[in-house]
Amino acid sequence: MAALERRSTSKMSAAVGSVIAIMKRKVMRAVCITALAFSSVCFAADNFTVVDQIVAKVNGDIVSQDEIQRFQKEASQEMRAQAGGGGPEMRQALAQREKNVLRDRIDELLLIQKGKELNINVDSDISKYVANLQRQSGITDTDKFHEYVRQQSGMSYEDFINETKNQILTREVIGQEVGRHINITDKEVQDYYNAHKSDFIREEKVYLSEVLISTQGKDAAGIAAAEKKAKQIAAQASKGERFSDLARDNSDATTAKDGGVLGGYKKGELQKEIEDVVWNLPRGAVTQPIKLATGFEIFKVDDHTKAGLAPVAEVKTDIENILYGPKMQPKVREYLTQLRRQAFLQIKPGFVDTGAAPGQDTKWQDVAQLKPETITKAEVEQKTRHKRLFGMIPIPGTETTVTGKSSSR
Repeated sequence: MAALERRSTSKMSAAVGSVIAIMKRKVMRAVCITALAFSSVCFAADNFTVVDQIVAKVNGDIVSQDEIQRFQKEASQEMRAQAGGGGPEMRQALAQREKNVLRDRIDELLLIQKGKELNINVDSDISKYVANLQRQSGITDTDKFHEYVRQQSGMSYEDFINETKNQILTREVIGQEVGRHINITDKEVQDYYNAHKSDFIREEKVYLSEVLISTQGKDAAGIAAAEKKAKQIAAQASKGERFSDLARDNSDATTAKDGGVLGGYKKGELQKEIEDVVWNLPRGAVTQPIKLATGFEIFKVDDHTKAGLAPVAEVKTDIENILYGPKMQPKVREYLTQLRRQAFLQIKPGFVDTGAAPGQDTKWQDVAQLKPETITKAEVEQKTRHKRLFGMIPIPGTETTVTGKSSSR
């Protein structure tokens, strides 16, 4: 489970720009009312014009044609920006993604609904996420930060928070309902390792994270204060405080937004005064402040890999991550099919849910065409009697009786 948690957490650690780009979905502002035929209309004087229509009903939620078109446009823009061109492969991938837009929107709504049903609370995750986002932006004023989010995302701050909450909620549902049921055995890890040993031959490297307390432009008193602060941080890190948090909150280095992570270095690639201190330290060790030209540096040894073939124990987590994706994707689709079977779904003609559950009736029913059902008092009493009888069902081959209430959607 630890590996799963790391996988889930790592997805939320992207840089500010890319994170906001992922979340860039404008929430539709309602300027219309819904007619009985489930078409959104705006009235002007004595006539009206249909400006949008509902194309799918997902339990208590709806999907509008405007949403579908907007998501298709955003998908096209994202893929073109990533591919940097318009070759045949990109056009084919774009066509497939546009084809799946309604499926993806239904997926999202079902997962959000399930998260609410399970009473999953992500408020603390949102608070941590927003605090980290604000630190990365470097904007301390609340109003200016809200404006920054609006400019970057194209939506109001409130809408951005709501979208972010939904993304985290869907991730938590998948982790809880699907991810925790996926097991990768030691045999699978060993088999992959044996078949890909060449991938795990490596050079000797030391992997570091840093906290820099700058002394640039400071007088003697300022330098003394910087040294004192650096020693306090080193002491905190040595006592077990999260080094990445200390880096984000205190470091003057550009790596602060990434938790101070520097990466790996081979012998001779580091400054001598740094290499002499860190090279022979064990994994997890934290140095005392080292005085450099830029200020006082504290380093943590994240890892130290030896030259040659890495032992399977050292790369087990990496292999589990590799094996996890191919197992996870089909299981998620199976789970979403299950949610569809349990849901009230209606799709308007001309639109296709490419993730539809086989055999499920999702035919659109126009409210204007529905006829009221008439029933007599005697029939109601007879149905109630049958319903109570169904609540007492003997288990075949036993004398045990199951009692309960019949339920239907």
